[in-house]
Amino acid sequence: MTKATALLIFAALAAAPGGYSAAGKALGNPKAPVRIDLYSDFQCPSCKVFHDGTFGPLVAKYVMTGKVYLRQHEYPLPMHAHAREAACLACAADKCGRYWQVCDALFQTQDSWAKDGKVAAAACSVLTPIEAAQVQALARTPAILDAVNDDIRSGQTEQVNGTPTMIITKLMRRYPVAGPVSFPVLSRFLDSLIESQ
Repeated sequence: MTKATALLIFAALAAAPGGYSAAGKALGNPKAPVRIDLYSDFQCPSCKVFHDGTFGPLVAKYVMTGKVYLRQHEYPLPMHAHAREAACLACAADKCGRYWQVCDALFQTQDSWAKDGKVAAAACSVLTPIEAAQVQALARTPAILDAVNDDIRSGQTEQVNGTPTMIITKLMRRYPVAGPVSFPVLSRFLDSLIESQ
């Protein structure tokens, strides 16, 4: 997702009427007919592919139109040395109302911080100095560590084996979708779900 796309999405969600929100780690209307729980790792190259190519169009076509309610879950994989720190920083940014902006910054700069370990600098690049200080302090608190661990446990309950993984739910039916699915493929699947009774 480009920076311009991200800004348009965040602005549109902030101004959207009637139950739509970008509050917390969720986007859209909780009463939407389809829910997507997205398990993601900021250091995962496949998650970056999904974020860059599918996430923006998904939000624009389905979340902002009330068809999908999207919830993000942190799922840092053990083989990624900086993924847990990135997840903690993103969750801390949530407490300042800047979760989605930090997520975008982390994915956009993944190549750099994955190599040099300067995760906080990447995460805080979109924050004011005061917000950056708050986020860095919060990221080390037990509450934030618990939030990340809760997401990991949720993913384990869902039998998430890799990232990105979406658990797509309509009514009581659940559809696990693993990997960086392209937007055209995901769109066809979501349209079929939304049109079905």
